[in-house]
Amino acid sequence: MTNRYQVVGIGNAIVDVLTQCNDDFLDWMGIEKGIMQLVDRERGETLYAAMKDRTQAPGGSVGNTLAGLGNLGLKTAFVGKVKDDALGRFYARSLEAEGTDFPNPPSASAELPTSRSMIFVTKDGERSMNTYLGAGADFGPDDLDEGVVRATDYLFLEGYLFDKDEGKAAFLKAAQACHAGGGKAGISLSDPFCVDRHRADFRRLVHDQMDYVIGNQHEWCSLYQTEDLEAALAQARADCPLIVCTRSGADVILIRGEERAEVPVHRVVPVDATGAGDQFAAGFLYGLATGQSLQKAGRMGCVAAAEVISHFGARPEADVKALFRADGLI
Repeated sequence: MTNRYQVVGIGNAIVDVLTQCNDDFLDWMGIEKGIMQLVDRERGETLYAAMKDRTQAPGGSVGNTLAGLGNLGLKTAFVGKVKDDALGRFYARSLEAEGTDFPNPPSASAELPTSRSMIFVTKDGERSMNTYLGAGADFGPDDLDEGVVRATDYLFLEGYLFDKDEGKAAFLKAAQACHAGGGKAGISLSDPFCVDRHRADFRRLVHDQMDYVIGNQHEWCSLYQTEDLEAALAQARADCPLIVCTRSGADVILIRGEERAEVPVHRVVPVDATGAGDQFAAGFLYGLATGQSLQKAGRMGCVAAAEVISHFGARPEADVKALFRADGLI
């Protein structure tokens, strides 16, 4: 099939809106420095209006991963929900310009504005993020074009969207369509608190529908309610054909059946850790989609993560494929 994708992602389509400011501005606006916090619509509109000389970039966890895969030259699509407003149209245009298809047109009927994260950057490099979830978090089965996910080799789901019943139903529908088309479905666990809230449903999805799952050590331990990581991974291995565990600077663990790989991370001084997990997923999925060994796919993930934390922003700036080549990976 000529229109087949190598990777399709589904996630919350969030526009990152950045501006520079000083600490006095943060105090004046009541913004807590250096953290990410969720804000409601009214607060989001107040902060957005207060931003001067703002710059915008399409974001969201899986959106960032798909941008990384586009950087690597794969045929990709990102499925998300945006309103037909200025930010929604910007998101759709930007993804298409980067080489990633955005099959869902901006929706005139969406009740909420396009999701956005207002990011205030101070001179010391700290990023204070205020995220309004908006239309993107309302993604449901009616927003899914089954033809898109049926025509992909790999489907990658964003755990954050699993927080709502509509998202759960959409993920089940997407995984089934992906399998019907001969593809493999996977998910990023995204957040240990999200796992805590929906543990039984996550366990069912991982066991019944997922061919691969990416999570960090806290998310895996939360999923299986244990502080013993090896015990959690043993249970995960029984539930899912391929599991990946990142560990904040320690070796990444990848397990596929009886095969186990442990991949050292690339030690670099982080300038901005935003997007490290998203780009690890991009490198790892590139390895899977191009038929690399488990060890090599894990190494590709670590190279991509090291690149993104070496500069500001959650998307690659260097030619990551050239970094793979320099590392002897391709």
